[in-house]
Amino acid sequence: MIALIAGFATAACWTGTTLTSARSSRLIGASSTLAIVMFVGFVVTVPFAIATAPPPGALTPRLLVLLLVAGVGNVLGLQLLYRGYREGLVAVVSAITSTEGAIAAVLAIAAGEAVSPGIGLALLVVVAGVALAAFAGVGESEHPVEGGSARKGLAYAATAAVAFGVGLYAVGAAANELPIAYAVLPARLVGVVVVALPVAASGRLRLDRAALPWAIADGLLEVAGLVTFSVGAREAIAVTSVLASQFIVFTALVAWFLFRERPTRLQTVGVGTVALGVAVLSAIRAAA
Repeated sequence: MIALIAGFATAACWTGTTLTSARSSRLIGASSTLAIVMFVGFVVTVPFAIATAPPPGALTPRLLVLLLVAGVGNVLGLQLLYRGYREGLVAVVSAITSTEGAIAAVLAIAAGEAVSPGIGLALLVVVAGVALAAFAGVGESEHPVEGGSARKGLAYAATAAVAFGVGLYAVGAAANELPIAYAVLPARLVGVVVVALPVAASGRLRLDRAALPWAIADGLLEVAGLVTFSVGAREAIAVTSVLASQFIVFTALVAWFLFRERPTRLQTVGVGTVALGVAVLSAIRAAA
């Protein structure tokens, strides 16, 4: 049941990050947005990492590799996602990127995580709905944001999904053996060293007054989403990953109102399919 609740909480956080990052990246660019997001997350996470430091020897070579993969996957995914928002529609880019949950789930199951037939079927229904909502909107992306490129937006989104999916699995695996702060910190550390400091040092950091609140909120929600995901992953990485991907349902609806991006008929069917799969999965988990 923890995975179920955590999956919903993560989806809510990721809905917030989708909207805040889309707004910020369109105002100040992908690099500046990512730099601010990483710096905010680093400042928030470090005190908890210090307070919950694991005993000496706990960071085995295997865990260090997982943390590195988690960090690089998250930072690379965000960079690609923010660039995608500058090229294509928010609803389409976020929908394609949301397949990260399915990718992480497949990796978890391949690594030996047990999933009952009923839960597996429900997860497949959710994944089918996510895929339908994502790819049914590809035609709509022929009308990208002003000055954008539909093909670039789709390419960025698809590559971001792979990076996020691999990173999510690594976060979940690490969270099972380390304090949650240590599952969240690597991406912030990598982001500060590789993105934030170089961008600031080169004078390319843009601190637009209108964009700053959106970027700060994005940084806080990114951390919150990884924390809730880590909590759920301790029970079931596959379930938490797939449920978290339902953020496209909320994103598509909010994007409709905020960005005037109407979902296609097939996207609406996809959203309904996700809702059905989530309902079945909830019933199975509740009865277990």
